[in-house]
Amino acid sequence: MSIDASASPRPDRTEPGRTGSHLRKPKDHVGSRYPLWFYVPGGLVYLVFFIIPTAASFYFAFTRWTLFESEFIGFDNFVTFFNEPGLIGSLWNTLVYGFVTSGSKVVLGMALAVVLSLPVIARGYLRSVTFFPVLLSTVGVGLTFQVLLDPFNGIVNKAWTALSGMDGPGWLTNPDFALLSVAAIDVWKGLGIATLIYIAGIAAIPNEYFEAARVDGASGWQTFRSIILPLSFPATSTVILLSLIGGLRSFDLIWTTTGGGPGFSSDVIASVIYKQYQAGFYGLSTAGNVILFIVVTAIVYPLNRWLNSKETDL
Repeated sequence: MSIDASASPRPDRTEPGRTGSHLRKPKDHVGSRYPLWFYVPGGLVYLVFFIIPTAASFYFAFTRWTLFESEFIGFDNFVTFFNEPGLIGSLWNTLVYGFVTSGSKVVLGMALAVVLSLPVIARGYLRSVTFFPVLLSTVGVGLTFQVLLDPFNGIVNKAWTALSGMDGPGWLTNPDFALLSVAAIDVWKGLGIATLIYIAGIAAIPNEYFEAARVDGASGWQTFRSIILPLSFPATSTVILLSLIGGLRSFDLIWTTTGGGPGFSSDVIASVIYKQYQAGFYGLSTAGNVILFIVVTAIVYPLNRWLNSKETDL
């Protein structure tokens, strides 16, 4: 038996009295663009507080300037800055400080977040205590630890002597310990932010993964390695970038604890810039800021691209 093709419904036919508009696919507004005026407020803020100051900094880096006048001198500021005797040491200290603080916050922040995500007693209180140092003034923290780590009267060395029977080291006065001691203070103060980001990352993992791990009899380490560690990678990349940028441009904590000393052992690029500014070499210090901007960008930008590529592979 044959079927009359004319008897089958046609997709382009409509019933009498109705238009074919109801068969059209609704317009997708997800990819629609906002009107131009919607971008104007944010664009003005970005222009005034970022683009203009950045362009002005690049210009004044090529001048000898005061508050009242400026003289274009070309690359002389950059040549002078690169001839600074302690520049190579300060650049090395900057890299060490940035990577040590960043790596420590990633490891310790993850560890604390895992513990504080468990149903432990007083979990909310422990989370608050972990975040509390973030709220403190950086200058206040630096001055406080300068007293606590005093080699003769500081409470840390007194406890060290009482427990070991030996004199404690000069945490901030010994060139071998100064930079790492300040880095440890930085980690203590900024660890709360890293922990908070990791807690949010762990909370975003669907509970079905953990239930499946329990059903399969996975140990705590296996659950961490196979579920928490890979699925919280976006939080890891955020902590790495934020802490690395903060470490590379750190100044206030270093200056209030050691002043870049003893000698130049804890000098970083930011403290060298500040010393030039103190001496009245404003153009030279501006050139240093431009160099620091380029160094941070050269490290963070490719790292950010690499981390984003890893996130897309997950």
